[in-house]
This record gives sequence, structure tokens and C-alpha cells, in this order.
Amino acid sequence: MSVRILLADDHKLVRQTLRWFLESEDEFELVGEAGDGRQALEEVKKLHPDILLLDIMMPGLNGLEVTRRVTEEHPDTRVLVLSMHPDRAYVLRALQNGASGYVVKQADVTDLINGVRAVSRGDCYLSPHISNVDIDGLQHELASAPFDPYDTLSKREREVFQLVAEGETSPEVADKLFISTRTVETHRANISRKLGVRNQTELVRFAIERKLISVEPSPPEVSHDEDDARDDDDVSAPDDETRHEPRG
Repeated sequence: MSVRILLADDHKLVRQTLRWFLESEDEFELVGEAGDGRQALEEVKKLHPDILLLDIMMPGLNGLEVTRRVTEEHPDTRVLVLSMHPDRAYVLRALQNGASGYVVKQADVTDLINGVRAVSRGDCYLSPHISNVDIDGLQHELASAPFDPYDTLSKREREVFQLVAEGETSPEVADKLFISTRTVETHRANISRKLGVRNQTELVRFAIERKLISVEPSPPEVSHDEDDARDDDDVSAPDDETRHEPRG
């Protein structure tokens, strides 16, 4: 009997590559894909896969929250986290939220295949790149982990939190979640109170510190001297009045 897999990653090229590798194994069946966290939840509900192969950094709803929801609401689906982050903090939070395994993207395809097989058997799997992380020690840490105010947020509040942390305005959040702007504002007030954050900056900092969103580095600024030199060499370069500011 084949192992039914749902693949969730926000990069289409990554999904295509993973699909090619996984479909080369006769025992695996790719039943669907998702490009953001909320879509991943919808596809799990619709397709009932055996394994959700999930990127930890997903837009819309982060992979940690998706893992929590899937393990609570769809216990027959096991979550294998796929991440570019091998550090202990990410592994700990993923296991804390119910993940059955953790594979780093730096690993080779054999590691991924072994991870899927192990998780499908009901085992817990950690990538060899993080094999120095002791599973029993991590589970002890989970049992003695300090109180996290994020855990007090409701499911809807976590959805609002994620979108606001990603820079969405209240009307934009309302549109995506099919609720009123006033309801969004109420959720935002509750989130601020529960987390002890006073403004957008503190909310974003809270999200970054808990690995709930990632921050892409800004492109390096170009000095005026370099601009002048480029203008001399490249007639197609825009002048100062028409040059666009780089996007963060």
C-alpha cells in the first residue's frame, strides 16, 4: 500500500523538484500540493494524506502553526517538517507542535526518502545534519518548557497575528479571512493584550524571535560614486529622478 503525501512549500520550483524525487519511489503517491499555510490545511482536510511534507516558513500561516492544527484536527496525518534551519530552536518548536520528523533542506535526497519512510512507520525522524540533537533530551525540554503567551491565542487570533506580522493591513486581513475589519481590530487588540506588545514593531519582533516569520535581507545600497560610474558605462541605467527604491 502506497504512502500518500501532500507537499507544502511556498516555492514552486522546490515543490516540482521534491515531487520528481518522491514520485521516483514506487511506494510513494503524491496526492496534492500547497503553496501557503492556509491552503495546506485545506488540502489536508480534503485529501487526508498519510504524511504532510511541510516547509516550516510558509506565508499566510506559518509551518509551526500548520503542524499544530494538523496534529490536533487530523491525527491520522503525520507531519514531516522540511526546513533550511538546522538549529535546535526550530527543531524544538516543531516537535513541540507535534511534528513527527525534521529534515533540513541541505540534506541529500536519501535523507528525505528515509525521513518519509520512518515517519510513515510511526517513528520520529531527525535529519543526520541535526543528529547531535538528542530526541529524549528534546522531549524532556518540551515537558519542562516555560509558559509561552503565544499559546493563549485562539486559532483565529493566530491567523490574524501571522498576516499582521507579514505586513497586511486590517482591511487586507479581513478580506483574506472573510471577516469584518472591525472583527480584525478586535482580534488585534486581544493579541496585543495577550502578548504584551504595544505596536506593530513589537509584534513583528515577537514573531521573528519565535521563528514564526522570516526576514529577507535588504539589498545593499549603491553609493553615489557607483551610480555615477554605472551611468557612464551603461546608457540604459535610469537617472536619479526615475530610479526606483529597492524593495525589501
